[in-house]
Amino acid sequence: MRVNREIRAANVRLIGKDGDQLGLMTVSQAQALAEKENLDLVEISPNATPPVCKIIDYGKFRYQQAKKEKEQRKAQVHIKVKEVKVKPNTDENDLQVKLKRARDFISKQNKVRITCVFRGREMQHTEYGRRIVSRMVEELVDIAHPEAFPKMFGRTLSVVLAPGQRKATKSTNNA
Repeated sequence: MRVNREIRAANVRLIGKDGDQLGLMTVSQAQALAEKENLDLVEISPNATPPVCKIIDYGKFRYQQAKKEKEQRKAQVHIKVKEVKVKPNTDENDLQVKLKRARDFISKQNKVRITCVFRGREMQHTEYGRRIVSRMVEELVDIAHPEAFPKMFGRTLSVVLAPGQRKATKSTNNA
């Protein structure tokens, strides 16, 4: 955004400090009007033909812009990925505790990664881990949906659950 002497166009369309149209004039005339009112000449729309300039207090303008941007950043929702780790031989009570924690994370609009870690000989029976992960996904399907199928990464089986239910697909009933 160009201010005062940085404006390069020969003619500009000028808007006064109260928002009223002052018409087409040269940059030097517009600059003189701005200096007379102890304000700045700011190029608002540089791509227009001719460019649009406004007489405003540039410091106040920048402050208001920064304030708006801060409010917009504050309004954004930041989604975090929380992790719940299980093992293929996780007991029923421990599984219920981990389900409760996962449910709590999802209710706070966080994504949850369910991870099953295999150690040693557990790698020969990955179906136990798959059963536990599948069971956790089924238990949480009322408040979350998996983003993809569970995948193996080395010795780790994991799936990410996102908050919200998966939308029901329309069934084709020919009755």
